[in-house]
Amino acid sequence: MLKVLHSGFYSTIQDSGRFGYRSFGVPVSGVMDAHSSRYANTLLRNHENDAVLEMTMQGGKFQFLEPTQIVISGSDMQPRLNSIPINNNAIISITKNDILEFGKLKSGIRAYLAIKGGFKTEIVLGSRSQYKCITKGFRLHKNDVIAYDSNNSITKVSYSSVKYDDSILTSEKLEVFEGPEFKFLSEKQKKELMEIKFTITNKNNRMAYQLEPLFSNEMPSILTSPILPGTVQLTPSGQLIVLMRDCQTTGGYPRIFQLTEQSINILCQKTIKHNISFRLL
Repeated sequence: MLKVLHSGFYSTIQDSGRFGYRSFGVPVSGVMDAHSSRYANTLLRNHENDAVLEMTMQGGKFQFLEPTQIVISGSDMQPRLNSIPINNNAIISITKNDILEFGKLKSGIRAYLAIKGGFKTEIVLGSRSQYKCITKGFRLHKNDVIAYDSNNSITKVSYSSVKYDDSILTSEKLEVFEGPEFKFLSEKQKKELMEIKFTITNKNNRMAYQLEPLFSNEMPSILTSPILPGTVQLTPSGQLIVLMRDCQTTGGYPRIFQLTEQSINILCQKTIKHNISFRLL
């Protein structure tokens, strides 16, 4: 069991997502940075879908009540085990009552704590991902206790076969495909979209990221149509909205781009005032 001594700014349990229920209006959810989560699970020889703890902006403080092994990946939040600094992207053996805590944010904004065998929280609609109105809780709180399998065995892995992609934390370039309504933009608009350096506004979360500056738009709204994590919408006001893992399932704004999976991972490690630009594939 893992006891939450301090939950940090916004911490949740997530797996790879909740699929097969979008026709009922249920978001996919799941880890924002799938690369970092998958990497941590791979080092532990977990299934890539095993549930991890996702921390945003500020890490928490946790007590392990049983021995296990962990990997921390994604954002560098300067983790410490029993007050001793430890590294990201390395297997760490845990003994009973060890205390894990996090310090000042150095890079990225989302870190992942993977544990041997994954966290054993409730499964709702085929997923452990926390989401408001779907699961009992939508984020972690102080004194929450999260189950995991006690494990004294040591995982060994060939580090040469598993590489962490640091560009997740450093890149400002988002690769995109044309969206269904991209064709209605003028050639001038298409060129401008590739040249503008956009900035993330303070309206960014697991549902969507809003960008500035506003972009000239004369396209009308569309009939409500399917949207996905990574869909870039252009509103009548000229606001670009990039939908993220907790986004709704339909929308009525023109869909001009669709981010690649890697670009979603990159964007979710950015926050207010960070810059991004688009590269059309």
